[in-house]
Amino acid sequence: MADAVVVGAGPNGLVAANLLADAGWDVLVLEAEPEPGGAVRSGETTRPGFKHDRFSSFYPLVAASPVMQGLELERHGLRLCRAEAAVAHPLGGGRAAVIYQGDLDRTCAGLEALEPGDGEAFARWMAYWKRIGPGLVEALMSPFPPVRGVLKLGAALRTPRRMGELARLGMLPVRRFAEEEFAGQGSALLFAGNALHADYAPETAGGGIYGLVLVGLAQEVGYPVAEGGSDSVTAALVRRLGAAGGRIECNARAERILVRGGRAAGVRTADGREHHAGRAVLADVGAPQLFEQLVGAEHLPPRARQGLRRFQYDHGTVKVDWALGGPVPWEAPEMAHTGTVHIAESVDALTLAMARIAMRQVPERPFLVAGQYARMDPTRQPAGAETFWGYTHVPREVRGDAGGDDLRGRWDEREREAMADRMEAEVERFAPGFRDRVLGRHVSAPPDLEAADANLVGGAINGGTAQLHQQLVLRPFPGMGRATTPVPRLFLASASAHPGGGVHGACGANAARAALHTRWAADARRMGGRVPVRASGT
Repeated sequence: MADAVVVGAGPNGLVAANLLADAGWDVLVLEAEPEPGGAVRSGETTRPGFKHDRFSSFYPLVAASPVMQGLELERHGLRLCRAEAAVAHPLGGGRAAVIYQGDLDRTCAGLEALEPGDGEAFARWMAYWKRIGPGLVEALMSPFPPVRGVLKLGAALRTPRRMGELARLGMLPVRRFAEEEFAGQGSALLFAGNALHADYAPETAGGGIYGLVLVGLAQEVGYPVAEGGSDSVTAALVRRLGAAGGRIECNARAERILVRGGRAAGVRTADGREHHAGRAVLADVGAPQLFEQLVGAEHLPPRARQGLRRFQYDHGTVKVDWALGGPVPWEAPEMAHTGTVHIAESVDALTLAMARIAMRQVPERPFLVAGQYARMDPTRQPAGAETFWGYTHVPREVRGDAGGDDLRGRWDEREREAMADRMEAEVERFAPGFRDRVLGRHVSAPPDLEAADANLVGGAINGGTAQLHQQLVLRPFPGMGRATTPVPRLFLASASAHPGGGVHGACGANAARAALHTRWAADARRMGGRVPVRASGT
């Protein structure tokens, strides 16, 4: 019998397992797939010699999260690589809005050249971010109530007026934020593109603060990648767990959470084995799958069943990996030095794309989040070549197509290729000749993403929408804003829990912290285990 059984070896599950093992608990991690990692895995999807990140890729939150930094993964082989420019948005005509990590003067000079006054405005907001950022990040990554983060924010803001300004920013759509603060399209797109990266359309309440968070992180810590592939993050977490005495069993698909005496007692896997847990079960599993499939409605109170009916996933995703014979031929020379790229011609284009998705139509002009590696990580591809990818969102239920290809959401081979062609056309607008450099491509539609990682239901990559009605204490539903669940000794450790998607480890850390601070955790202390403080975000 293990002290704790963790279901799922994604980053949150592995973080939770590491923190429990640090506290002296005997930990077993069960993973359904043949390898650990969840949505943090890599592979040669297009052709030999080109290593693509199959799901997530750029990791500002690995660099900024107190949880991930507390694990000291560099001691276990992780090396983060940064591009000269963290993130950029091509504008056409050989111009681009660019954030240069660690070089605020250069970022501001570029924005000032695009539109007089915007560089000064950007500098003012980065000064604001420097003041509130540490407290805000700590508050977002901590379980409720986030006392220490709130105290830091209070010390930074000091007056009720400034606190009111932050509260207003927390509700402000990013379009309105950009209209108030910037005159040019470039600066507006940097904030709006980053907000949409975080699941906030230009008109969605809360987009202003999320755009600021990601822009601030881009300027401060960059958008780094893991050298050699995203699976290097997973490998470091696995090595660290092994050094602490934890175990991982792959090809072990959880079929049922064992509930005995009204408490979680272990996990039954698909092969019929029962893995008993003496103290806790932690689930790096989406909330609907956990409660509806693994636990069962008979063990849930009515409020939880009602909350699950209202749970909203984020949009579906189509991702394309490209192997290129040379660098992307961007019109804007600054783009060659960039890692993460957001592609849309205007804020209005972002609005139109998201309106189509709200109408359950596939956009004619999809918004792309894209990435390129060659300059910062030459291990990913042959010399002179480029490993490039892009993803875009699509409706979870497709009722029409705004692009004329009659896409219906079946995602058969024809629809996959038509969507990839549409995405290539968007890159080609800002990089003429892009298609001529394509040596191979691989398309992952929503069913493919879900088949590779059951947490990515319908291609949802955030574990549920991050919009305000399902965020903070409302995540995954009202009444369950912490990692504890209606079933004692069962803890939610996935991105369906606060603070949501992203490789920050906070969901897993919050679940581990909750398990360690239940009354059963007293046994671990008596046995000589220690409760981690810095890495748990407490």
